[in-house]
Amino acid sequence: MSDENIIEGKNAVIEALRAGRPLDKVFLAKGSNDKALGFIASNARNAGVTVTECDRRKLDAMSATNGAHQGVIAFAAAKEYCAVEDILAYAAERGDDPFVVVCDGLEDPRNLGAVIRCAECAGVHGVIIPRHHSAGVTAAADKASAGAAEHMRIARVANLTSTLQELKDKGLWVYGAEADGSAPLWKTDMKGPICLVIGSEGRGLSRLVRENCDFILSIPMAGQVNSLNASVAAAILVYEVVRQRHE
Repeated sequence: MSDENIIEGKNAVIEALRAGRPLDKVFLAKGSNDKALGFIASNARNAGVTVTECDRRKLDAMSATNGAHQGVIAFAAAKEYCAVEDILAYAAERGDDPFVVVCDGLEDPRNLGAVIRCAECAGVHGVIIPRHHSAGVTAAADKASAGAAEHMRIARVANLTSTLQELKDKGLWVYGAEADGSAPLWKTDMKGPICLVIGSEGRGLSRLVRENCDFILSIPMAGQVNSLNASVAAAILVYEVVRQRHE
């Protein structure tokens, strides 16, 4: 996280919230009874910002002001998020079947940035990420996207499983990817309205997300290693969809 994306101190964070500045996360000193910190926590949550309590040593380590953080540090988002409806509306404006990529808990902002870059290059209409247990579009993710994040519609949602159900209700088929998937990539029809779900770096798809997928894809593996980096897997999957759409 670059220094320009860090906001420290009670007044600075309060004013950022009042101004409606997009924030990625707010870190608060654990166990504090400070009313100003309570006000920040309440308003941040109401604004859909992830709030995390941690000890002051962690805050000191994150601080860009040599510990003068007053018990609160906020990380500003590098980009303002949109709504899921905005993504679907954009696809409709273009006269396309919706093509959405969902990232299920990618924690490395560089991986998220790489997925966004691939998605933008392939013509994906939007990327959806969860609010919790996931990297946001921070300066690191923005840099890794090589500028693609500036052109991509990105929605951040509170409940990924509810969002998948919403997309299914809108007529999208949901495809997840796992090493033990029963739908071989090269033999699976992925034409039409589609949501492609990319699992996290370590655990893959979460249980509830997997249960809400219509198909579980597998990428053929011929080597001794049986997994790919999340962003590499995303690139393979996304461009298979593009290939099928251009047949």
